[in-house]
Amino acid sequence: MVEAVAELGYAPSDVARSLRRQSTHLIGIVVADITNPFFAEFVRMAGAAAQALGYSVLLCEADHDPAKERAALQLLAAHRVDGVILCPTGQAGMYFEPPVSTFRKPIVMVDRIISDAPFDAVSIDNHRAAYDLTRYILSLGHTRVAILAGPRDLSNAADRLQGFADALAASDLKLDPSHVVYADFRQDRARELCRTLLLGPDRPTALFVSNNQMMIGAMQALADFGLSCPGNVSLAGIDDFPWDGVFSPCLTVQRQPIEALAEHAVRILQGRMRSPMLPPERVVLASELIVRDSCAPPGGPGRLPGPQAVGHRGAQPLTSA
Repeated sequence: MVEAVAELGYAPSDVARSLRRQSTHLIGIVVADITNPFFAEFVRMAGAAAQALGYSVLLCEADHDPAKERAALQLLAAHRVDGVILCPTGQAGMYFEPPVSTFRKPIVMVDRIISDAPFDAVSIDNHRAAYDLTRYILSLGHTRVAILAGPRDLSNAADRLQGFADALAASDLKLDPSHVVYADFRQDRARELCRTLLLGPDRPTALFVSNNQMMIGAMQALADFGLSCPGNVSLAGIDDFPWDGVFSPCLTVQRQPIEALAEHAVRILQGRMRSPMLPPERVVLASELIVRDSCAPPGGPGRLPGPQAVGHRGAQPLTSA
């Protein structure tokens, strides 16, 4: 029999075995943007944690597109994954409709949480992270602080904006609507909108930026106008970089505990696969304020270069926000 198997080149079918044991030992991970260092590091650490438990990982990128996220979930269902770790990209209502509502395997949400959805969830305390970082900026003497906020429909962006606003209120400062700019968590759009903000009549002396990709865009916008950081404008934001040392100045940030987020997500998903009837578990972790060189007390008003200088370093023409 062994000789016959060898001659025929037979190999055991993983699909057939998974059908017999009702498990593929596959976990799906869906993230918004794999080029974002936060998501890249999260996937690496979640993959290591899953592998230690005997699971392989199928990775899907939604590219900040709810339609692509739905397609990813359908693909993962077709591959019969045992569960999914999902970083949501869509509006809340999407998670009460197919294919999410009809997904037959456990889903653990990470980073962006749908509060009323019946899913396990892991995130940082985004409100507290933004509040503490804004209070630090204000402690340096800034009173004109603008925010590059994320999309209005995402919970982490909304919580960060609220934390920013609450910190201003705690210092008896009003939130200036002209200093709230909604971007898309991407570098290019943040650069464009930040350029428009810097051309405003009441230019801020400090910028709070809601994620790491947009911080790069904000730094590019400052460079486009020849403004120094923190000499002309202080800059701080949510998310650290594994290569922060390449920036000048080094950035002040709220660092997310990516390893803990990943480990909790995998742990909760494994527990949910074993005990599907337990009530949803919500884990909220603290971030860490990392003070570096990009924030300083407000200095002189600075001066924007003349129009001939705008657009150097490869900048694109300004468009309306």
